[in-house]
Amino acid sequence: MDDTLNVTYLTFGGHVDVDRYRYVYFVIMFTIYILIICSNSVIVYLIWVHPNLHEPMYIFIAALLINSVLFSTTIYPKLLIDFLSDKQIITYSACLLQSFFYYSLGCSEFLLLAAMSYDRYVSICKPLQYSTIMSKTTVKIFLVSAWLLPACQLVLPTAMSAKEKLCRFILNGVFCNNTIYKLQCVISQARCVRDMVILLNVALVPVLFILFTYTRIFVISYRSSKEVRKKAAQTCLPHLIVLINFSCLCAYDVIVVGLEADFPKTVRLIMALQIILYHPLFNPIMYGLKMKEIHKHLKRLFFPARIK
Repeated sequence: MDDTLNVTYLTFGGHVDVDRYRYVYFVIMFTIYILIICSNSVIVYLIWVHPNLHEPMYIFIAALLINSVLFSTTIYPKLLIDFLSDKQIITYSACLLQSFFYYSLGCSEFLLLAAMSYDRYVSICKPLQYSTIMSKTTVKIFLVSAWLLPACQLVLPTAMSAKEKLCRFILNGVFCNNTIYKLQCVISQARCVRDMVILLNVALVPVLFILFTYTRIFVISYRSSKEVRKKAAQTCLPHLIVLINFSCLCAYDVIVVGLEADFPKTVRLIMALQIILYHPLFNPIMYGLKMKEIHKHLKRLFFPARIK
């Protein structure tokens, strides 16, 4: 803590042999960050320029990929700077800001996936009403809500945390997440209840809604024709796989980190990097390969000579 400037500095204690492998870490993570930006941006570009992809399902996919880029940008620039720095430090206020965007954008992903599941439900279960229900206005409301609701619920707790007194100044990680609360001298019962309510609102409720809608879709598809079952499988399975993947990673962050499980530092580092490394690359690969129309346009973009 710098008393002269009244600025509190925190140290990231989750790095492993950063002095020895700093340039290796930097090159690997910088390469991955560029891949995340490029892979997600390419699919967003395809959805933007092709009129046949201007449908709610593809708009939600584009929003999800943009969210992945924003999520990665919250972590990677600071992480890359730390790899090249002698000291891996951050101010307490900057750490709170990073944590705010980390969880706000993470919760936005759940809400975007919930919007996508509702879109698929209406498309498959109520096809005659689809154009009426999933209007441009409805899509805009879903998109704005997905980004605003988590931010609005997290801004007050984040502001209140800025006033909390700290008794420790070493973060058990390489970026700011819920480990920041472990540094506070007192963790009030009210804060724990408040955090559980927020988690329920922007994560658990959307997940339950997604599971309910997909259950309804598969039940109705099972009773319908083979064509309906095929459509359900092609459009719903990628969303479900993305949901399961992201939910597992979030479960680690919320449960394991929150309980301060006694894992070796290397294991903690690998698991923490999975959240910011694996998932943002997983989304464009999944949607690029499994969504037929997007895959078709990708082949035309990269292999135009092979497409007649």
